[in-house]
Amino acid sequence: MSPALRATTLPLRSEVAIVATRIVNAVSRRLGLGSGTVAGGRIGMAIDPSLLGRLSTGRVVALVSGTNGKTTTTRLLATAMAGEGEAVVTNATGSNMPAGHLAPLVAGPLRVPVVLEVDEAYLPQSVNVLAPAAVVLLNLSRDQLDRTSEVRMLAGRWRAALNGARGTTVVANADDPLVVWGALGAQDVIWVAAGIGWRNDAVGCPACGGRIVFADADAGAGADSGGGGAVERGGWACTSCDLGRPEPDVSIEEGGGGEALAVLSDGRRVPVKISLPGRFNRANAVMSAVAAHALGHDLDQSLRAMAAVEDVAGRFTVRTVGGVPARLLLAKNPAGWAELLQLVRTGTEPVVVAINARVADGRDPSWLWDVPFESLAGRVVVASGDRCRDLSVRLHYAGVAHETIGDPSAAVAVAARSGTGTVQCGTVQSGTVQSGTVQSGTVQFVGNYTAFNEVLGLSTATGTGRR
Repeated sequence: MSPALRATTLPLRSEVAIVATRIVNAVSRRLGLGSGTVAGGRIGMAIDPSLLGRLSTGRVVALVSGTNGKTTTTRLLATAMAGEGEAVVTNATGSNMPAGHLAPLVAGPLRVPVVLEVDEAYLPQSVNVLAPAAVVLLNLSRDQLDRTSEVRMLAGRWRAALNGARGTTVVANADDPLVVWGALGAQDVIWVAAGIGWRNDAVGCPACGGRIVFADADAGAGADSGGGGAVERGGWACTSCDLGRPEPDVSIEEGGGGEALAVLSDGRRVPVKISLPGRFNRANAVMSAVAAHALGHDLDQSLRAMAAVEDVAGRFTVRTVGGVPARLLLAKNPAGWAELLQLVRTGTEPVVVAINARVADGRDPSWLWDVPFESLAGRVVVASGDRCRDLSVRLHYAGVAHETIGDPSAAVAVAARSGTGTVQCGTVQSGTVQSGTVQSGTVQFVGNYTAFNEVLGLSTATGTGRR
């Protein structure tokens, strides 16, 4: 056990649980059974059910939750807090449930600040156990309903948990009605106009069941969004009760060339220049900087520190897949897919879309019909993954010419070879792809959770996510 842990007054039971957590996680990694962040936590919590609470006592704890953007925002917030030379521990692998939270807590010194990504369904429990100093609430949309509650139920649980939280500053997206309803339970809220592009799950008022009307209701759903963000920003209100968009404390003003300004209520205008692509990531960065500022860090320095982040757990990186460079993008639900399709739609590169329906993805792929795949019409597109045929049917009805190749690596190679020619609809069996000249350029690979991780594991680095 490390000196930092031996010097504490933790009960013997907790110290045994810490050792067990470390050993099991290390064995899991050594045997290649996983990332070594969950199995040990389950053992540790079985030995000492109070271990999470004990290890968070005396720490500055920040939690990040929402349906999309959690992993990126957690990375950015941890980077911002560490930018001034402060040690920070975080669950960088994205293990965002209580068992996964133990890995970073037992890995670092006991008094080091911690930034944790939290699954939206587990946020109430995490708030109660970890007593966070800050909570970042990004967005709420439907996700894996084969095992997750409707989002209005989650918003209500957030509200109840935050109502009982003391000493917690909440940084919340003022443009998402569900987030606002949940955050209104907190005593101290900083409202950020981070935007909302995916509105399909926010049309019903979480307070009374009435209808939510947006000021720019004619704007297309699925616009570029990030921690929920959208290009169109404006007011919203319920037609039946007094729930409406709070006055933002911080807004985001988009500029040219992928830059933006964070506009504060006191009139300050702070440049937002990050390496990660998309307005949604600029929104994530502003949410992170505001949270860091609430914890005592300089806003400008936080944003400057984030500029060094070029990828997050492999996302946005350019890797060699199937012998060609591919930019890897992860999308797990309709809102996330809308964000990334908006990001890639202005380019001309071939696109591979890969869908699995394994346990981590959610078994039900019917959400494919909510995704605006129509934006890919005219591009070279290859459908891939375990459920490539379900995806092929959806692309057919979206009017998107495509090929269907089950193996993602082979799909990337075929997409690259087809990038300069016309696309023929049809099906190519999974397996070895015949050799051929690969055109220069990058394939855009967009996959859901296990499809993305499968390709990431097969890839080799060829560059960064900077574009």
